[in-house]
Amino acid sequence: MRSHRRLRLLAPFLLLPLIAGCFSSGGGSDSGSDDGDGSRLRVALAFPPAENLSPYGADATLLSRLGVTEGLTSLDANGSAAPALAASWQQKNSTTWTFTLREATFQDGTEVTPAAVADSLAHAVAAEPAPAALSGVGLTAKAGGDRTVTITTDEPDPVLPLRLSSPSLAILSAKAYRKSDKADPVGTATGPFEITKVNGTTSAALDRFDDYWGGRAQASGIDARFIADGTARANALRTGELDIAEAVPVSQAATLDKGTRRDTATTRTTSLLLNASSGPLKDAGLRATARAAIDTSVFAKDVYEGYGDAGAGIYGPAVTWAEGKRQKPVGRVTAEKADGQTITLATYDNRPELPEVAQVVKEQLEKAGFTVKLTVREYSRLESDALDGKFDAFVLARNTLLDTGDPVSILASDYTCDGDFNIAQLCDKDVDQAVAKAEQVTDTDKRRDAAMAAEARVLGTDAVVPLVHQRIITGVADGVQGVVLDPYERTLVGTGTRR
Repeated sequence: MRSHRRLRLLAPFLLLPLIAGCFSSGGGSDSGSDDGDGSRLRVALAFPPAENLSPYGADATLLSRLGVTEGLTSLDANGSAAPALAASWQQKNSTTWTFTLREATFQDGTEVTPAAVADSLAHAVAAEPAPAALSGVGLTAKAGGDRTVTITTDEPDPVLPLRLSSPSLAILSAKAYRKSDKADPVGTATGPFEITKVNGTTSAALDRFDDYWGGRAQASGIDARFIADGTARANALRTGELDIAEAVPVSQAATLDKGTRRDTATTRTTSLLLNASSGPLKDAGLRATARAAIDTSVFAKDVYEGYGDAGAGIYGPAVTWAEGKRQKPVGRVTAEKADGQTITLATYDNRPELPEVAQVVKEQLEKAGFTVKLTVREYSRLESDALDGKFDAFVLARNTLLDTGDPVSILASDYTCDGDFNIAQLCDKDVDQAVAKAEQVTDTDKRRDAAMAAEARVLGTDAVVPLVHQRIITGVADGVQGVVLDPYERTLVGTGTRR
């Protein structure tokens, strides 16, 4: 397996300041205004900076969610690539694309030029470890005339515009790279809000960037707090200390007035991953037994208190095109009788529902004849062991379109022999062939068909049991408008967000 490791699940949300109206907003439009100075927004995020605000790892989502960074492209409501810093693009051949830049300015006052964009992408390519969106991808960017950037990939990459929407490929000015050991997004990005102060892992202050190409933000700035405790976030919203609280736990939803909570179907799926390479569940028959033991209906109804949908596959109902394309799992074997085999089940408590999910899974597996030892830790203390295959089973909440927006990419990273996020330790030649075939398809609709065929192969191994498709709850105070509710978890604050 690839050695590149990162705290991928501490990156639950992505933000690119998207074109107006792409997603549902909590009142008002997401368009800028020159009227007045506006009030500052008080926002609580669930995850603190984990990598000193590096755009190449988990913190890319914090930066984008706060409206600091953006890339050449974004995702629209249908999951297709949409313009961001690039106003348009054209594929020249199977490995070469030309992107035409819009007129834009970096937060340090310098112009967004083809040379600056090419240099920024070159730093992302050279980053160690590589950004997840570039996993297995060789890419070269070259400045051209007429505000164009030519990007060439080592191998054909039909989803390059989708890939470039990743916040980990945010475009920064030359000033960001003065320190060779990191990219510094403070004052060097292009989004509608500019970081002015960072207080470690507790808070950050941002001011409106008045020269933002997408229009002047209606809020004058953002006072962001990083509050890991979901109950504390809900309490702060309820007592008037916050305007926006992300990821309100389902256990706290009822404590908020109905008018202050928004729930949105997301592309995040909570799954049970079963170790297919070592331990008792290396036996496909026992994995089939474990899968058959799980009653997925209880998770959406009970654990998530209705803020979820029963697991239907790797892609949930928020991936609207998947429903009519879903195929029956291929290659499942006959279940064997469990006879007290001891398995280690692990999950993390950064998402407060997961320990409860794991407890229900434990009880269901024990009822089927397994002996289960449960481990719960904070995610950063768990990921390395999970990727090393030290657990027999793992409960994971994963945004299926997180890194690139491409449905095939998560299959390649999570379920192939060379996948760099293969917690299930799955290495199956039929799965690899199906994923490889899907990766070669360029037509959008046919690529989705191929992704669903590959999903059927993955589900047929019983290395993954989808449990629930999560609905995210966002707390929005009375009077706050324009909060962007995004099923891809890539947006929160836009130019039209205000109070």
